[in-house]
Amino acid sequence: MNDPKLENLSVANPLSRRHFLKGLACGSLMVIGPPKIVHAALSSFTTHKTLSLEHHHTGDSLKVTYYEHGHYIGDALEEVSYFLRDYHNDQVHSVDAGLLDQLHDVKLLLGAKKPFHIVSGYRSPGTNANLRRHSRGVAKHSLHMEGRAVDIRMEGVSAKTIRNAALTLNKGGVGYYPSENFVHLDTGELRTWHS
Repeated sequence: MNDPKLENLSVANPLSRRHFLKGLACGSLMVIGPPKIVHAALSSFTTHKTLSLEHHHTGDSLKVTYYEHGHYIGDALEEVSYFLRDYHNDQVHSVDAGLLDQLHDVKLLLGAKKPFHIVSGYRSPGTNANLRRHSRGVAKHSLHMEGRAVDIRMEGVSAKTIRNAALTLNKGGVGYYPSENFVHLDTGELRTWHS
């Protein structure tokens, strides 16, 4: 039992043990079960949901627990909505809690401790129209304008790895932009694409 790999799995406290067992259970489900079972398992193990975010354009950072004991926390959702505001004009729109759940579940699948880097959150209609004039990749009726989409990356984790984790959830839209090194997630219809 002197295998260093096994020694790294030693459990120092009950919280670490719980996270280890949760990861083990979810990993096992990923091997034997379809994505919907994996997603249900992730949600069922969670008594609270916390996200760490850094905004690529504003430099803001946020660590927030937005869900606890079966309820979303209104003040925390407002905080996240402000954080994901349209940084071009500071307009704020409420963010779909389901989008935060997608981020949370991707974080769990990745076993990530690092924050998500936000490339784009909410976009006002004016900002979206302006971006469309300069880029073919911006949808006319983007879910960013409804607070239902986010573009993300994570330091030290490839966009492909993030995309694969998001696809495992079998939920919403997942866009893969390898040349720009980010992944789009949204709470719309189940679909996937890449540029």
